[in-house]
Amino acid sequence: MKGKYKIRIQNKRIRYDFEITRNITIIQGNSATGKTTLIDMIREYHENGMDSGIELSCTVPCAVLEGKNWKILLSSYQNSILFIDEGNRFVSSQEFAELIHESSNYFVIVTRESLPMLPYSVEEIYGIRNAGKYGGLKRTFNELYHVYRQDTMEGTICPEVIITEDSNAGFQFFETVGSSRGILSISSGGKSNLFTAILKHKAEKVLVIADGAAIGSEMNKLGYLLQIYTNIILYLPESFEWLILKSGVLNSREIDEILESPSDFIDNLEYISWERYFTALLTKRTNGTYLAYDKRKLNPAYKAGSISKKILAVMKNIEIS
Repeated sequence: MKGKYKIRIQNKRIRYDFEITRNITIIQGNSATGKTTLIDMIREYHENGMDSGIELSCTVPCAVLEGKNWKILLSSYQNSILFIDEGNRFVSSQEFAELIHESSNYFVIVTRESLPMLPYSVEEIYGIRNAGKYGGLKRTFNELYHVYRQDTMEGTICPEVIITEDSNAGFQFFETVGSSRGILSISSGGKSNLFTAILKHKAEKVLVIADGAAIGSEMNKLGYLLQIYTNIILYLPESFEWLILKSGVLNSREIDEILESPSDFIDNLEYISWERYFTALLTKRTNGTYLAYDKRKLNPAYKAGSISKKILAVMKNIEIS
């Protein structure tokens, strides 16, 4: 399944309006914020339709996945949006993670816990807030909002240390461009190691670069650090490959169109995360050219002055070259 899906669900008292963009969406929040009410309304409409007094508008089926028979239920759905309420322990299991890889469905998961087995984006972590009354009716209008904003960076960032999530091409690139200014570059060796790596340099000006497309499960811990240490900056592009594609070095109108609306092109049955799609896209489009991309070892062409400058130009307000 690919594409964006707008969902509107309402009864006489309450209405929810939101849009699902990727295969995994997380809804967080404390009690009494409307999360369970949303799930209950989806369930009731699925079971009783219009007789429930609920109206649901979406171009694909919506249902609730829950209970001990969740695997049987999951196998019965294709190209649907499945909602999972907190308390369903299977969402943190390896088995569920593996089945998501084989599913054409989108998943909306209500949880206050991190789910390290699942590659979900920082951009798809939401809370629910009351946006007031809708129209002149006594109906509460609820909307989803991003828990982590990516557009709040102010001023120019000049780091002393760069910490990257991976140790492959992305790290090799930033190690090269950073060394020209005496910036120490470190690989954490995986997203689960970022927290520890950052703590070792908490007294310095640290720029953390990680794949936003799959970093979601680490954001509770990383968000905690950002609240305490103002000298730590988190930069989360979709992936390093996305940075290269976004820079325009391939000079492709088709790629520009893909980047404008990735969800229209990325089939979640083929790519569990956008990061994997962008890696495959860059590898395919550069194959056989002087920019041939290898995720494991960075092609020296990307370290060249003109190309590296274009890549760095995508990183607004960050000065590392």
